[in-house]
Amino acid sequence: MVKLRLRRDGRSHRPFYHVVAADARSPRDGRFIEKIGYYNPMQDPAEVVLDHELALKWLKQGAQPTETVKSLLSKEGILLKYHLSKKGKTSEEIEKAFQDWKTQNDAKKESALKQIHEAKLKAKAELLEKEKEKRAKIEARIQSKKSAPAENTES
Repeated sequence: MVKLRLRRDGRSHRPFYHVVAADARSPRDGRFIEKIGYYNPMQDPAEVVLDHELALKWLKQGAQPTETVKSLLSKEGILLKYHLSKKGKTSEEIEKAFQDWKTQNDAKKESALKQIHEAKLKAKAELLEKEKEKRAKIEARIQSKKSAPAENTES
C-alpha cells in the first residue's frame, strides 16, 4: 500500500519535511517512490509547496495520506479538488470551485494576519504607556526627594 507522508530532513531543532509517496512498509526517512512537495514549519507562517497534479494522481491511485499530510492537502485545497473529481465534476467546474475557495481562504488568512498585527501593535502601545507611567512615578519621587532637603535647609 502506498502512503503520502512526511520525510524528515534538516538538522537538529530545525526540521524540514518532504511530502513523499512511499511504500507503507518502508521506514520514515527511507526509500520513497516520488516527491510531491515540501513543508517547512520553521517559517512564520509555515511554508507549504505541493505539486497539485502529483498529489491528485496519487490520491486517485488509492494512496492514503497520513493525518498531517491530509491536513496539509486540505489547507492547500487538493482534497477539495479530489472530492469534486470523485463526484464527477468537470475540470472547469473543479477549477472554478477551487478558485472561489482560494479567494475566500486568502481573505480569511489576510484578516487573521491583520488581527494579529493589530493585537501586537495594541500590546506594544499598552506596554509603552505602562513604561511612561513608571517613569513619571520615578521622576516624581526624585523631584520630591530633591525638594525635601531644600525645605529642611530653609527653615
